Amino acid sequence: MTRAAYEHARTVTFAELGVPTAITNVLERDGKRHAFPIQADTLPDTLAGRDVLGRGKTGSGKTLAFSIPLVARIGDPAYSYGKPGGARGGTRPGHPRGLILAPTRELATQIDAVVAPLAAAYGLRTVTVFGGVSQRWQEKGIRSGADIVVACPGRLEDLMRQGVIALDAVRVTVLDEADHMADLGFLPGVTRILEATPADGQRMLFSATLDNDVDRIVKRFLSAPMVHEVDPAQSPVADMTHHVFHVANADAKRELITSLASGSGRRVLFTRTKHQAERLAKQLTGAGIPAVDLHGNLSQRARDRNLARFAGGHARVLVATDVAARGVHVDGIELVVHVDPPAEHKAYLHRSGRTARAGEAGDVVTIVMPEQRRSTQRLLRDAKIDVEPQRVSADSPQVADLVGEKAPWVSPAEFAASVERSERTERTARTGRGGRRGRGERVEQGERGLRGRNERGAHGERGARSERGVRSERGERGDRAGFGDRP
Repeated sequence: MTRAAYEHARTVTFAELGVPTAITNVLERDGKRHAFPIQADTLPDTLAGRDVLGRGKTGSGKTLAFSIPLVARIGDPAYSYGKPGGARGGTRPGHPRGLILAPTRELATQIDAVVAPLAAAYGLRTVTVFGGVSQRWQEKGIRSGADIVVACPGRLEDLMRQGVIALDAVRVTVLDEADHMADLGFLPGVTRILEATPADGQRMLFSATLDNDVDRIVKRFLSAPMVHEVDPAQSPVADMTHHVFHVANADAKRELITSLASGSGRRVLFTRTKHQAERLAKQLTGAGIPAVDLHGNLSQRARDRNLARFAGGHARVLVATDVAARGVHVDGIELVVHVDPPAEHKAYLHRSGRTARAGEAGDVVTIVMPEQRRSTQRLLRDAKIDVEPQRVSADSPQVADLVGEKAPWVSPAEFAASVERSERTERTARTGRGGRRGRGERVEQGERGLRGRNERGAHGERGARSERGVRSERGERGDRAGFGDRP
């Protein structure tokens, strides 16, 4: 996409692109009237039922780019897969008509949060399917007639083998972050899943790259796909500023991390291992900087709780392993810190993509120890990042500029009490029983039934063998695909 086309795309409304009124009404209530470039580029083709290969990076608006046509193609009577008089009559229990595949639990949950309000406009219901939580509620959602399934591959295959779900009625299939599914070894399962869907259905695939056999999926399952790409050099991520800070030793690194974390805005700190993430979050909280961790040793309930505390503003700092680089979408993150440089340039780009999203500005800092300088130089070269390293300490002017206004010191006890008050208020408002849980809510897993019609998404259980991995910290491999970091 040229620069002129990019600028024009940002002035186009969803209505002008032919998005049905039922969907534009939902979008406008959420403050969304104009399309992002990848949405403006793809919607004319996807709404017409064409297969599409989209190459837009994280933060470019691709989730909405595929959610809109999926819901419209299934739910709107004006489109070929719609049913006059409403779409609910078209789905048989256990035979969904829409399918979205995602590589991680976090990403599946975030996709569902985008799709569900659009689907509800047509009375359609969604369900999420992934490992790590009880299967019972997820089965109930599917058998109750979920229209759209948002799933991780391994758990979906489990349910297919058990006869809980069949894909013979799927009319629209989406593969999101196909390159990451390839990195995690999921493509054999993805292939089997696609083979179970009707060959004449519409398919959309979104991927940053076409390596690691993603191109084979495209050639085999997409029919004459329309290819759309938002040029990284001309996309909103041009507002991302990169910094490389050299430190002298481990003590200087710890002081720098604490300083960078002390600002009043949201920031995400990435570590190589799960234990490092847990330890650093505790250290920062103990230093008066409320922080939560996100990594594979946490249960799904703990992940959801910590992410909610970060998104809700109780914790200003999220300390995460690479699992969060692909599935966490929280607005207003002003700073990303690579506490440890990742092993691969793709991981660097995905981590960094937590900031400067949807046209906002953001900063990315990579902290480099003396022994990491050469490998970091190669990493940045591969990522096509041109930045001059700087030797800094915690009180350097460059650091102060990034920190900005410092947040007030918060004691660990005050942080815990604030979170408890907020969660108690939320429980009271949700149940209307002074905090007691109503029917259908499960204390252990925090699960709920079908999403849609004011109901929340059901979840899956443990991932299939292909979605599990080994119990190890991957060290130089960037913590990729550790046991708990898989869906």
